Amino acid sequence: MTVTPFQQRVYEAVLKISRGRVATYKSVADAIGCGAPRAVGQALRNNPFAPRVPCHRVIAADLTPGGFQGEAAGLSRRRKLALLASEGIRFEAGKLADRKRLFVFTRKG
Repeated sequence: MTVTPFQQRVYEAVLKISRGRVATYKSVADAIGCGAPRAVGQALRNNPFAPRVPCHRVIAADLTPGGFQGEAAGLSRRRKLALLASEGIRFEAGKLADRKRLFVFTRKG
């Protein structure tokens, strides 16, 4: 499968998110120098490398789970929540329960 240079940058950034941590679409966008978190979401929606590239570890900026596999609800979202729960990530009242689980990208240079 061929991926665009943009998708490759997104996937490389998401690979840095360690197990048991999450990042927001916005923080991924910022880390790769992109001002469009939705574009990050679209790249992840088409992630041909899952689960090696752990797109389930990317959540919405308001700390809600966000979508998964192009779906905002239903079976896909339940699958995302189950994957995150298996890594110790919990949501309370629909939001990330422990902000310490947020991954912070480091800048080079």
